[in-house]
Amino acid sequence: MKSTGVVRRIDELGRLVLPAELRKLFDIGEKDALEVYTEGDMIILKKYEPACIFCGDARDVESFKGKNICKNCMKEMRG
Repeated sequence: MKSTGVVRRIDELGRLVLPAELRKLFDIGEKDALEVYTEGDMIILKKYEPACIFCGDARDVESFKGKNICKNCMKEMRG
């Protein structure tokens, strides 16, 4: 893991501001969703990209009855 040297404080409402440089670097815009993961004593933020529930691929994903399915898995299910 690489340190950015950036230190931010949590405000009284529990919010954290991500620096503009990091938002630009990871193409995170206003209203974008972030996923929150934990690993040991770390909190990891990742830009949310809906992925296929079967194979995990985030490309060409469509929603079917509230579930994300990629075109390849959809084609495979159709036979």
